[in-house]
Amino acid sequence: MLFLLVGLTGFSQEELTYQKPSKEILDLADYERAPSVSMDTKKEYMLLSYRNTYKTLDELNQEEMRLGGLRINPITNISSTVTYINNLKVRKIKDKNETQVTGLPQNPKISNISWSPDEKKLAFTHTTATGVELWVLDIASAKATRLTEATVNANMGSPYSWYRDNQNLLVRMLPKNRPALIDSKKDLPKGPTVSTSDGSKSQNRTYQDLLKNKTDETNFETLVSSELYKIDLSGKASLYKSADLYAGEGFSPDGNYIMITTIQKPFSYIVPLSRFPMKSVVYDLTGKEIKVVNEVPLSEIMPKGFMATRKGKRSMGWRSDAPATLYFVEALDGGDPANKVDFRDEVFLWQAPFTSNPTSLVKTVQRYGGIVWGNNTTAILYDQWYDTRNEKTYLFNPSNPGQAPKVIFDRNSQDIYSDPGSFETIKNQYGRQVLALENDNAFLIGQGHTKNGQFPFIDEFNIKTFKTKRLYQSAYKDKKESIFSIEDFKKGDVLVQIQSKSEYPNYYFRNIKKKNELTQITNFKNPFESIKNVHKEVIKYKRKDGVELSGTLYLPVGYDMKKKEKLPLLIWAYPEEYKDKNSAGQSSQNPNEFTFPNYGSFVYWVAKGYVVLDDASFPIIGEGSTEPNDTFITQLVDNAAAAIDAVDKLGYINRKKVAVGGHSYGAFMTANLLTHSDLFACGIARSGAYNRTLTPFGFQSEQRNYWEVPEVYNTMSPFMTADKMKTPLLLVHGDADNNPGTFTLQSERYFQALKGLGAPVRLLLLPKESHGYAAKENILHLLWEQDQFLEKHLKN
Repeated sequence: MLFLLVGLTGFSQEELTYQKPSKEILDLADYERAPSVSMDTKKEYMLLSYRNTYKTLDELNQEEMRLGGLRINPITNISSTVTYINNLKVRKIKDKNETQVTGLPQNPKISNISWSPDEKKLAFTHTTATGVELWVLDIASAKATRLTEATVNANMGSPYSWYRDNQNLLVRMLPKNRPALIDSKKDLPKGPTVSTSDGSKSQNRTYQDLLKNKTDETNFETLVSSELYKIDLSGKASLYKSADLYAGEGFSPDGNYIMITTIQKPFSYIVPLSRFPMKSVVYDLTGKEIKVVNEVPLSEIMPKGFMATRKGKRSMGWRSDAPATLYFVEALDGGDPANKVDFRDEVFLWQAPFTSNPTSLVKTVQRYGGIVWGNNTTAILYDQWYDTRNEKTYLFNPSNPGQAPKVIFDRNSQDIYSDPGSFETIKNQYGRQVLALENDNAFLIGQGHTKNGQFPFIDEFNIKTFKTKRLYQSAYKDKKESIFSIEDFKKGDVLVQIQSKSEYPNYYFRNIKKKNELTQITNFKNPFESIKNVHKEVIKYKRKDGVELSGTLYLPVGYDMKKKEKLPLLIWAYPEEYKDKNSAGQSSQNPNEFTFPNYGSFVYWVAKGYVVLDDASFPIIGEGSTEPNDTFITQLVDNAAAAIDAVDKLGYINRKKVAVGGHSYGAFMTANLLTHSDLFACGIARSGAYNRTLTPFGFQSEQRNYWEVPEVYNTMSPFMTADKMKTPLLLVHGDADNNPGTFTLQSERYFQALKGLGAPVRLLLLPKESHGYAAKENILHLLWEQDQFLEKHLKN
């Protein structure tokens, strides 16, 4: 009997109520979040948006329907994953005090905030118990006013667009005669669900929340259907378009046309709504149809590879520097990267009212990567190719299609040390962002990563000579400066954010022409005082093959670096794929970045006497024709060994007491490290995938399918070698994971395999959580679980 009871105990469930972590961790986890900041482009006013640090479990425990890739609350008609703002304040930037916005509803649940074109007003939605309302905020008076009843349809994202006149909004509203939703549990099917293949290859990755049957199709159509109304600032509404499946609305820069995209049938059971048939039509302001500009068929069949794309017009939008001209892209290789062609894509222009055919603007050697419009003679073009990690930047003349674009940057996209920065933009006469140009000069703002640290910069780039001139470079060695925008090109005013490991990020105006004069704008305080004096540094070390690695090292407050007590070490990491060793060895970590502990790392445990190596480098390199995953396990173990050796060499740790952890692909990494090495005493794997045969058409950065390289898929899958895993492992997963490839089933099946084979493993399923965790109850309990697990299997 005793033997039987012991056996049953090993396989039983634990009935736990929610727990809270120890005081050291709780004091850090249970804090008040600083507001988010949004400024108008003239930098006259600032909007401060406040929200709770966490959601509650009750917020996650709402009605939810998962259809076509959406997660919708069918009662309120807004995404069930929205994080709400609960208060708004306005401040003149030159003043010090904020003004509380008046007129807000009681216990507001605010989302979908958008400035009006003239930035004198701001629209937002408020979610009530029964639906979504549209509100408007007058910035100068800081007074909010409700425009509609709770009948706005926000199921497809932001439900409104501002007219250019600043007095009206185009709003998606629930149809007047909307049918009731069908209860799929009570509705008896009239037959089986049948899917067929015509023999065409369709190498789709795994998706969550897809339509499954006719009932889902009907409910999807009901929830997405909207009527479009023109609503003025007094709340007066007039019907603009009758009910349809509206997926997007966009006004032309001059405000005289609007392009409306609708979802068409047939729907799909194997791809999300982004690949359903779509139809785009341009109308005038009265609702008169001008032109059907695009019809996209169902896209279930796609070639293999990250550079694959569909045939037909794509990336269609209004040209920012013209009154009413559409641009779009078409693949010249049929969308198949395997086809050998001189040019991959072609960009076209199409001027309203579309009485003539589109005209060719430019062709790209690689896959089209975007355009920064400037003016009639100047624009910036990007193209890219994933397999080589090559990215090219071109300068071209939109008024002279016969003139070939000129390459201004040609670089490895993963080489952060050579990053020239991003071109600065300004608002033009249409209120659209366009390339900032002053006397034949454009401007580049760069993050400034170097082998010696991070030093953000502003460069002047001459569009005639292609020469650059450095206007400013941050010189901080004890702080981190981020450059957001150039506010006045002549005066030299720049908006920046400055922080240090113990100073919360705050905004400043810097004048780069007046001895770098600083004017502080915000004054947010450090909410994590208990760890402000932890030792923090970026350490650099080498893998045994010479690849340079790095990680951010934390030592507890008061740690004696002379006595060097041997403490347990926690390593948190996430593998990244590279095509060359040089890029893999570069570091973007900055020791002066504010220490912001959160559930997504081990930093909390520095307050409990652990050494922490956060964001440790785990590059997986495949040079030339070799793919990174061909030697995934070997490189993974070498990365881990190098990290432990580096910290051990500093004398801070007991190398027999090392734990590793990671989230998503980092969880996959953790399971493999515990299986294929004896470096760790235990590990924590959160929301991972452990059986790669369940993602047979690629995962992460792997483009090859299972049948091409079965040995790679099998070797990389810790599920396949579960019999070798004997190290204590804490598996964590949200029971409503919405991330492609990391179905909750992955952790459940891996746990069953490990449990059946006698491995020391614990499975924690967090109720109602998706791929990232949100509810306070779940997050605090997760921290408690991790703390208990580490105390048992590592510290003691």
